[in-house]
Amino acid sequence: MQATSSVRAQCLQAQSPCRPAAAAGGRARHGPMQPMRAAAAEGELVDDTGFKPASSMRRGVKKAAKETILTPRFYTTDFDEVDEMFSLERNPDLPMEELTAMLAEMRRDYNQKHFVRSEVFHEAAAAIQGSLRRTLVEFLERSCTAEFSGFLLYKELGRRLRGANPTLAELFSLVARDEARHAGFLNKALGDFGLALDLGFLTKHRSYTFFRPKFILYATCIAEKIGYRRFITMYRHLQRDPDHQLHPLFEFFENWCQDESRHGDFLAAVLKARPELLRGLEARLWSRFFCLSVYITMYLNDHQRPGLYQALGLDTTQFDRHVILETNAAAARILPEVPNVGAPGFWPAMDRLVQYNAKLLEIDGWEGPELLKKLRKAPYMERTVAECVRLFVGPAIRCGSLDIEGAGSYQY
Repeated sequence: MQATSSVRAQCLQAQSPCRPAAAAGGRARHGPMQPMRAAAAEGELVDDTGFKPASSMRRGVKKAAKETILTPRFYTTDFDEVDEMFSLERNPDLPMEELTAMLAEMRRDYNQKHFVRSEVFHEAAAAIQGSLRRTLVEFLERSCTAEFSGFLLYKELGRRLRGANPTLAELFSLVARDEARHAGFLNKALGDFGLALDLGFLTKHRSYTFFRPKFILYATCIAEKIGYRRFITMYRHLQRDPDHQLHPLFEFFENWCQDESRHGDFLAAVLKARPELLRGLEARLWSRFFCLSVYITMYLNDHQRPGLYQALGLDTTQFDRHVILETNAAAARILPEVPNVGAPGFWPAMDRLVQYNAKLLEIDGWEGPELLKKLRKAPYMERTVAECVRLFVGPAIRCGSLDIEGAGSYQY
């Protein structure tokens, strides 16, 4: 595990982990906020970052970002199958001890009064201009969409399980409560930039991706764990380096992370309640697949938008590697198998994916016939798929929860 140790050492330096050398000069100063201006084409309103409202009649309501394979998705599942899996009547021996203990924890609602805004939010938004303003708006939108997506899914799971498993139903409802609180807080932060998402419109008009219940559990468990690690890494870095405290939102990340950590532990407990999801070849393959899916999505997304991390005094690559290393170690405590992110070829493969994605984005921005665009993109799409397959069949680590009989012991 020499590669793992090397990267970990780079990202855990005493003063400021993941910090680029060029960031030492502190935060750039920004001018006053620019007003909304009218676009020349068709009278459509556009703010100073170039974002379009949902319609010219609804000033300040942002048009949702175009859906791509990397954008946060809205999920649905087979709720009848969920009922079958967790019904106490059909599964009288379902282990509920850990979930019952977590319910008492979640009911305390430690962050009920934490997310309280002040006038500094609007002042901070007014001070951020230029490309950084656009980058921060994109970050807020993506984060808000992801949290709201989680709220919708967890709320529906809580509603559907009410009769079959009241304890699990209430837990999902309480997780939905937290996600809704996060989404609302982020949307209000967007409002400081003169933009906001119409969450009701998103609920009705966003396309939904269907995943079977077990896939939902794998994906959301890893997503909550990586969300915790991202936010806590940012928070700790900014506590060491307050000159890069770009926006007051980041000061809320410590308590926010407590929610993310509890959510990850809850979903791990749900997985352990169905041991077949953590045992056997199929479980190992799906665990590896969803780990890689989450890691690759984050790595490509962040490298598309390095400006935010530079403004925070972070090096995007070192930050992402640190987050993936720590998330993989956390996932190894529950999942039966995780990718070996310390293998010699892992990070070079991830960096090649970044290069291919940059080429695809470049071609997307090219003004030419769609057919020619597709032909130009084909070789990069092929290389991207091939690289993902190589990562999937590459070295992996057998691990897993010691609570599950027959799982590989945790030796990450």
